[in-house]
Amino acid sequence: MIRPQLPLNALRAFEAAARHLNFTRAALELCVSQAALSHQIRMLEERLQVTLFHRLPRGVALTDEGAALHPVLTESFDRIGIALDRFTGGRMREVLTVGVVGTFATGWLLPRLPAFEAAHPDIELRLQTHNNRIDLAGEGLDLAIRFGDGDWQGQDCTAILDAPFAPVCAPVLARRLHAPRELAGTTLLRSYRNDEWPRWLQAAGAAGVEARGPVFDSSLTLASAAASGAGVALLPLRMFEQELAEGRLLQPFAQTLTLGRYWLTRLRSRPEREPLKRFRLWLQAQGDL
Repeated sequence: MIRPQLPLNALRAFEAAARHLNFTRAALELCVSQAALSHQIRMLEERLQVTLFHRLPRGVALTDEGAALHPVLTESFDRIGIALDRFTGGRMREVLTVGVVGTFATGWLLPRLPAFEAAHPDIELRLQTHNNRIDLAGEGLDLAIRFGDGDWQGQDCTAILDAPFAPVCAPVLARRLHAPRELAGTTLLRSYRNDEWPRWLQAAGAAGVEARGPVFDSSLTLASAAASGAGVALLPLRMFEQELAEGRLLQPFAQTLTLGRYWLTRLRSRPEREPLKRFRLWLQAQGDL
């Protein structure tokens, strides 16, 4: 079929009717009469020489041919809508898809996003949270923000933020803790990185204390468990400044430990497009490294 001759009005009428399975609601959506919508669908059926709907006493149902055509049109119209939405202020918005470790997203990035959007209205950020395990290529990401030592094979890594760790817990539990060795009788909430508590305990002079407690795959759930009184969690303090300021979590000991940094990572095999560069520079300006 030659593209200039595509019956776009008829295709829109069919897609809306197939989505609603109701000609009246489809006509209301498109701001046309039901008779006009029925006429467009009939013209499309005649053009394709197939029946697209079973006309029933109460409503309609898709035929096999209609069911095959509907998802194709829905996806096409959705893609057209997304493309048109990318134009703002007379210029096209660039889409930037970023995977962000959940703790960093909620504890640091989200409060600062309005400032980025105000400074870069032509960049549309799409955030996907993860638990620090991520596949840039496999998940179709432009960039990823993760925690670690910055040594990821095949990736350019830019340090963004230091985040020293320290034990935190609910106030009722913090009031009972006066020295790190007293953690021996306390549930220690752990992450999947099993060396964190031993390293902190050694730095705090409590190397003989054994870390025992449930294991979580997210610092956010660790923090929630700690705030509920389930035990003591070892967390990056800068990601939970609000909870500490509001007193939902307290830091019973001053000893901190640097276990890594937050990094912005990008596949070396892909060029750094202008939106990626601008996001990187903005993050560096916001961070402290």
